Amino acid sequence: MSAFAKRNLKLYLRDKSALIFSLLAVFIVIGLYVLFLGDVYTNDLKEFEAAEELMDSWVMAGVLAITSMTTTLGMLGTMVNDKASGIEKDFYVAPVKRWKMGAGYMASAYLVGVVMSLIALCVAEAYIVLNGGGYMEPWALIRIFFAILLTSLMNTSIALFLVSLFQSINAYTTANIVLGTLIGFLTGIYLPIGSYPEPVQWIVKLFPVSHGALLFRNIMMKSVMDRAFDGAPVSVVKEIKEELGILYMFGDKEVTSAFCIGFMAVVAVIFFGAACLNLSRRKRG
Repeated sequence: MSAFAKRNLKLYLRDKSALIFSLLAVFIVIGLYVLFLGDVYTNDLKEFEAAEELMDSWVMAGVLAITSMTTTLGMLGTMVNDKASGIEKDFYVAPVKRWKMGAGYMASAYLVGVVMSLIALCVAEAYIVLNGGGYMEPWALIRIFFAILLTSLMNTSIALFLVSLFQSINAYTTANIVLGTLIGFLTGIYLPIGSYPEPVQWIVKLFPVSHGALLFRNIMMKSVMDRAFDGAPVSVVKEIKEELGILYMFGDKEVTSAFCIGFMAVVAVIFFGAACLNLSRRKRG
């Protein structure tokens, strides 16, 4: 399995265009925020202290949530290439169980997702500090690291399942472009969740990747929120948090970090199992 994972990594790193394209959605989010949306969001909260740092942290938390999804989707193009070129037939005649082959694809993609997310974290922290914000506390960085590990695991499982459905490069490329465009909306990054109609808000809250965004926002924004909302009415703070997707409510029930962690772990297991099942069916077919 480790040799298979190394082979996938080498193929991915060899294709520089695929590497850059897999980060396209991340570049789009940062570009939209820096060039167009940053001032708009900040002006809406200008009565609060450190409003700019607050929104910088908000958008960068969203970037961290989607980085491992877009990069793993790009990296797993190797699996589609193997199918389209017939290379996977060579794997089928080898005495290798299908779940191990799926694990090999997932291990390489997971490593890419984690590394790219850590790079994105460094870029996000540099941007916030250079824009006048403060450094994150060591304990916050440790929590973000573990959140990256979990989010990358879930996103890799989802990406593995989705890519396992495609048989041609054209279908995969088209789907990758569409997913890369939609993911910012489905995670509540391009627009605050409060800007969407209520049915769409429910979709965002049920979308697994948005729970990763929720974790990152609560970690990255805690210290700046404590300063910005100091002395503000509790009801006002709650309304702003719901508007920005820092707080999810299902009726009168608040979504806790513990729920997000459990939910994401279950999603990771389900989608990995579904992906391995797809690979097994391919063998029998």
